[in-house]
Amino acid sequence: MEVNRAEKYNVKICRKEITAAAAEAEAKSLKERFLSLSNIDLLIPHVNVGVFFCYRKPSPLLSPVNNFSSMVAKLKSSLANALAVFYPFAGEVVLNAAGEPELLCNNRGVEFIEAYADVGLDQLDFYDADGTVVRKLVPKKKKADGGVLTLQATEMKCGGMILGCSFDHRISDAYTFNMFVIAWAEMAVDAKELSIGPIFDRSLLSPRQANEVVSFEQDLKLDQLYAHVSSYSPQPPLSPSVIQNPDQLTISRIYYIEAKEINRLQSIASSNRLRRRTKLESFTAYLWKLIARVGKSGQVCRMGVVVDGRRRLGSSKMNAYFGNVISVSHSLLGVEEVEGMGIEELADVVHQLVVEVDREEHFRGLVDWVEERRPEVCMSKIYIEEGLSVLVSSGRRFPIADVDFGWGKTMLGSYYFPWEGKGGYVMPMPMSGDKGKDGDWLVYVYLLAEIIEVLETIGADVFRPITSNYLFSSQK
Repeated sequence: MEVNRAEKYNVKICRKEITAAAAEAEAKSLKERFLSLSNIDLLIPHVNVGVFFCYRKPSPLLSPVNNFSSMVAKLKSSLANALAVFYPFAGEVVLNAAGEPELLCNNRGVEFIEAYADVGLDQLDFYDADGTVVRKLVPKKKKADGGVLTLQATEMKCGGMILGCSFDHRISDAYTFNMFVIAWAEMAVDAKELSIGPIFDRSLLSPRQANEVVSFEQDLKLDQLYAHVSSYSPQPPLSPSVIQNPDQLTISRIYYIEAKEINRLQSIASSNRLRRRTKLESFTAYLWKLIARVGKSGQVCRMGVVVDGRRRLGSSKMNAYFGNVISVSHSLLGVEEVEGMGIEELADVVHQLVVEVDREEHFRGLVDWVEERRPEVCMSKIYIEEGLSVLVSSGRRFPIADVDFGWGKTMLGSYYFPWEGKGGYVMPMPMSGDKGKDGDWLVYVYLLAEIIEVLETIGADVFRPITSNYLFSSQK
């Protein structure tokens, strides 16, 4: 494997300030107000999601914004306009009388950090995401601080820039944050009209009346997927200093998967049927096979998938809805069961997981289920239960090619989410950007070290560590 030249590098924080919504917009529409969290928001644990975008040094011939100071100035001015529209990101999370979180939209603003890294983009080891990204390129947002969003623009030694973001998952899912970033970029380019604006109407996810609810069977299914947090003993993740077995460390890595390998997995998963399994279902089935390789006899292996419910909820407004509209479906199989099944059989199981929750009735029932249990804190079992488990969340809609603030397309973009849950987390994303590698995937993983080893040995033909050679090679 290629070794990147910069194993260690330093980042200097040069400036911190607060960027709030533009003053003229604030006077018109940003009077202090509360925005309640939906019942689906209340299922999301208090975790921060990281994401970063990498840009090459702009060409003076192609863009008037071609140095770090002008890039930051453009980011801040357009951010102020974007926050006037997506004003919850400039607010803060507070607790109401019932002890539940809600959003105070007071335009307290977003912390914007400027930094300098003594390394070039082509020297960064993105494969080792923990060593390269965390607390260096993606800012650490303090949980004790009620702010929703923290940003960091880092000037690279080569003249490029990395924009890192950290946001409170209780306020936004990936779909909503992608919507915000696209709007921010659109406002930076000639202040053109937004392709989509947010909708904050919480009535779209209101509980149903009692006589509308078909609850018993639905409740049983939801009880299998979600649970009261109070029924579990909290055990924070162990630090590396107290873990005796290094295989029990959970670490972050970033890989790429070539389009031909994705297509091959889909072909295998669809070999015995007329209707093809999706690429994500096929990938998840293959991943399940690999994960089971680290299990022991008699142990169970849990696989989960995140499903976005926007298209199923019967309103065109859901396409622009601000907040979380996701559910987690998961299933348990014995290690021996998984090892004895082919990828096509496991793809059938994954497909059924998706089908069971990708329905309006599931999401309406989930809203009702939470309403009956409030203010008790509930979460997905895959987040709070111990065991060999992994959650796959699709970042296939990650709009990397559209996050252009006026100085060129993103060279590389990825989520970074060491999520603090009891199981692992995997997020495939498109690998497009400015390199023309359409069809390839970028895959962020947060997994046990022993699973990582299996990915890089048995799964080495599929999971390839992201390297400078791949990122900076000529276009396909």
